[in-house]
Amino acid sequence: MASEPLPLVDVATGAVPPGQRLTRRFPVTGEDGPGVGDLDRSTFRLDLVGLLRAPTALRFDDLVALGPRTLRADIHCVTGWSRLACTFTGVPLREVLAAAGGTGPGARFVRFEATSARAHDTSLPLDVAVDDAWVVWDAGGEPLDVAHGGPVRIVTPSRYFSKSCKWVRLVEVLAEDRLGYWERTSGYHNDADPWPGDRRFVSGSVRPEQLARFLAATEHDKYRDRPLIGVDLRAWTPVALGCVDLRSLALKGCDLRGVDLTGVDLRGANLSLSDLRGARLVGADLSGADVEGADFEGADLTDANLSGAACAATNVVGATVTGLRWAGAAGLLEDSEAWLRANAPEGGDRP
Repeated sequence: MASEPLPLVDVATGAVPPGQRLTRRFPVTGEDGPGVGDLDRSTFRLDLVGLLRAPTALRFDDLVALGPRTLRADIHCVTGWSRLACTFTGVPLREVLAAAGGTGPGARFVRFEATSARAHDTSLPLDVAVDDAWVVWDAGGEPLDVAHGGPVRIVTPSRYFSKSCKWVRLVEVLAEDRLGYWERTSGYHNDADPWPGDRRFVSGSVRPEQLARFLAATEHDKYRDRPLIGVDLRAWTPVALGCVDLRSLALKGCDLRGVDLTGVDLRGANLSLSDLRGARLVGADLSGADVEGADFEGADLTDANLSGAACAATNVVGATVTGLRWAGAAGLLEDSEAWLRANAPEGGDRP
């Protein structure tokens, strides 16, 4: 006998926030694995700690015993892609917290920590967590794979997907907020609300005198561990200054429109969500770079290298891509992949 369908909770609206690009794919952004060995349902444990009336730990079967439901929701990644009407199987976080007696006095925030080599974490205000967050273990009717956060992850539809912690192992209720991994290291806006406008990052990260020193620099070693976030770099002329070693620079959400980057070495750099429209990148090496959400419309990528780059929501439609190498570029959305297959067919993986 066929099993009865699970109760459906439908919060999908079909609306797309500013700056987002629709996809039917489910790109993997950030890490594709926890880096700490195998994870599976049989060994799963979720610790519930902090300002709870009866802190406890739940196994996978304990979650299922709470009564799984189907969540239908739109998801919006901070890198710029949106996927509508996704289905997940799980339970609302509020019911998981209730299994620990509910929240105690002074509770104002909920922090989630992943099973990962860097103890990846994120947080939400208590009201958002209780109203919107779910603990899920299936997606599209199939068990969540590890790359997408399995065996168990958080899904918070009202916030950018960076607030939906993969490989969740701990839920901690707090009186004071703690910035999560992406907020600390990448300057992502802690509200993570897709709807007020295209507000993904905190404001620009350097003072005018610091920017002037960066623009005049002839070597960049001291900048490799100092992300520039949301900075206008249109006046940057590294090639004219003889600077071609730009490896591992983090220029996130920066304005690089029209900048000449001919022949530069950007291996391992992070240009996520940066605007490179009209930039000149002839022969540039961006292999292994993070260009998620970057816009290359009108850029010249002739003979450049994007092999192995992280390309979720990267826009290359309208770019010159003759001779571009892009084998192993991960996360391309449908339109950008079609553009590359039509205009740089020899440079990519076989379809």
